[in-house]
Parts: sequence; structure tokens; C-alpha cells
Amino acid sequence: MSKLAAQDKFLDLSDYGRSFGRFFATQLQNTRFTPIHVTLLFGLSGLIAIYCILTNHYVLAGCFILLKSGIDAADGELARLKKTPSYSGRYLDSVFDIVLNFMLLMAICYVSKTTIWFTLLAFIGIQLQGTLYNYYYVILRNKSVGGDTTSKIFEYKTPRALPGESQKSVNILFRIYTVVYGTFDKIIHGLDKDAYKVKNFPNWFMTLLSLYGLGFQLLIIAVMLPLGWIEFIVPFFIAYTLLLFALIVIRKKILT
Repeated sequence: MSKLAAQDKFLDLSDYGRSFGRFFATQLQNTRFTPIHVTLLFGLSGLIAIYCILTNHYVLAGCFILLKSGIDAADGELARLKKTPSYSGRYLDSVFDIVLNFMLLMAICYVSKTTIWFTLLAFIGIQLQGTLYNYYYVILRNKSVGGDTTSKIFEYKTPRALPGESQKSVNILFRIYTVVYGTFDKIIHGLDKDAYKVKNFPNWFMTLLSLYGLGFQLLIIAVMLPLGWIEFIVPFFIAYTLLLFALIVIRKKILT
């Protein structure tokens, strides 16, 4: 099952790891490995990347960041191949992402001259960027005929566990998810409350929006590290957040 119907698919600049993720998932399809195992593996790759930053091995750090993006695409692919979608996996994946994002920026802060306050501001900016991308993307997925609806536009209510997963696990992970993402969701929803009313988002807009996808954010970091631009990573993402308002204006003025 694809996340989107054929007519709604777009060039997702943040999804460059999809081919590797699909290949990796195919190799695991007939094994005992579950999507949760793959999620844990991409978490490990992220931790190795952070260790490489702390030890000033920036080329290796970039490689493991890109590997993390590829593996990150594999857990969802494996769930679709095995026909075992789960809310537990969906929330665990998101929680891992925000924790790794925070640790990655803190590692960059530690080895650079960036202050912790600017780093925290960059972290908030990155999360708002990603939240905007996910907000519009999930709206599109839920409106797309036959699309993936595991993710909900408004995550206000604990979902009922899907076959093969524990309701207790869903409850716990949903609470954690709402704690770490709730404020960012509320900010983005408040900035564009009526986005869910749009019939469809054109492909060009979604491609532009994908500049804010987590994969593309990580790609920027993976490129800047080996180039010796570590001092510019935090300032860049603070400035990069300004594009958020332009995207919202485009959505409100053109896509109604």
C-alpha cells in the first residue's frame, strides 16, 4: 500500500532514502524482523552519527545521518509489505525523530561555538518546519483515495489499537507523542486552521513543502558537516524557519 494515490504523488525532496528503504524492507519481508526492529535500528544509526560529531569525525557523521534517513524509510515500507500497520510504530518513529534531532543539535552545540540558546531556537525552528510539512502531508494522505491514514490530521484522541498491537502500548506512546509534539502541532494548526478544508494540494506545492521534510533537513546537516560549516548549521536553521510563513501565505492566498 502506497501512502498516496498515483495522481497525488509528488517529487518529495526529503524522501531520497525511499529506494534504499524499500530495498531494505524487501530483504526483511520474510524474516522475523518487524517494523519496530527497523525503527530501533535507525535510532542506533542516529546515535552513532551523534557520537561521530562529538569525536569530530564529520564525514562519518554525515554518512550515518544519511543511513538513518534510509533506514527511517524502511520501517513504514516493511509495515506495508507485511500488512501490519501500527500506531505503536507510528508514534515510536516520531518520538525517536524528535529525541535524535535534539541530541544531534546539542552535539553540534557542544563541538562548535554556538550558544545553547541559539541551539534551542534552531531546534524549535526545525520542529516547526517538520510539523508544517507533516500537517499538510497528512492532510493530503487522508484525502488521497487509498492513501495511508495511519497518521491523523488532528492527534487529539488515543486511537484504537490495530490488529497485532497492544492497546496499552498505543496509549503510552500516544501520551509521549502528544507531550513532545503537542505544542508544535498547536502552533502550526493555529497558523493555518483551515488547511484541512482544501480539496487537494498541487504537486508543485508539496515538492516545495518537502524542503521542510526531516530527510531534507538531515541532508543539509550531512552536507554542511564534512564541508566544515558546523558553525553555520544552527544559524542556518534559524533563518530557514522564515520560509515557513511564506509557505503558509501561499497556501492561504493560492490554495483555497
